[in-house]
Parts: sequence; C-alpha cells; structure tokens
Amino acid sequence: MEIKVLGTGCSNCKTLEKSVFNALAELDIDANVEKVEDITKIMTYGIMRTPGLVIDGKVVLSGSVPSVKDLKELIIKHQSI
Repeated sequence: MEIKVLGTGCSNCKTLEKSVFNALAELDIDANVEKVEDITKIMTYGIMRTPGLVIDGKVVLSGSVPSVKDLKELIIKHQSI
C-alpha cells in the first residue's frame, strides 16, 4: 500500500501524517507513507485544500483531518486486495 500525505507543512498536515501512522499501527498494516510538501506536486492531484490523503494513487481526502478511527475506515476501504 502506498500512502501520500499532501501538505505544505501546516499543523493540520503534520497532524494528518501522525494520525496516518497511528491508524496503520492500530490496523497492523505495512504501508509506504510519503509526505509530499512540494506545492507543484500537490497541485497535480487536483485538490483545492490541504491536507490531502492519497491511497494507491487515488485521492481519498482533502481539506480535513479525520479522527484515527475514520482514517482506519478509509484505509480499510481503499486497501488493495
């Protein structure tokens, strides 16, 4: 699983990144997590607000910081089988 956290370094972006790691640990899922801070790269995903979350190339969230519980649901829903 490839997960990208899109954000320029604001507090919400950092919070989302920490929450992603917490959710993955609770789910015991191994994933490659990348923090993308380059605004040009972020823009290629077509999101208008950060932070953004991309799972296996698909934007699944933008403009909010969900709870760890909600993140776990998103990860499970978009997990490749």
